[in-house]
Amino acid sequence: MPIINASPTRRLVFQYLVPVHVEVEDGLVTRVTVIDETPVRDPSLIEGDATYLAEAVTASDDGQAWPSWSFGY
Repeated sequence: MPIINASPTRRLVFQYLVPVHVEVEDGLVTRVTVIDETPVRDPSLIEGDATYLAEAVTASDDGQAWPSWSFGY
């Protein structure tokens, strides 16, 4: 018999600005380093329940490994 999780998944998307280190050689970008150790400041809600934002920010900044990186849209 399958176990059914009674609580719905809380999904939230937010964004915040982080510093980047950009190296350019002869007019070409050769390397971009995202400084990901920057604490989350002034997050903007993109999608989801705003009441969950503070908890989501705490979870994103608790030292766990980030599962993937995506660049651009």
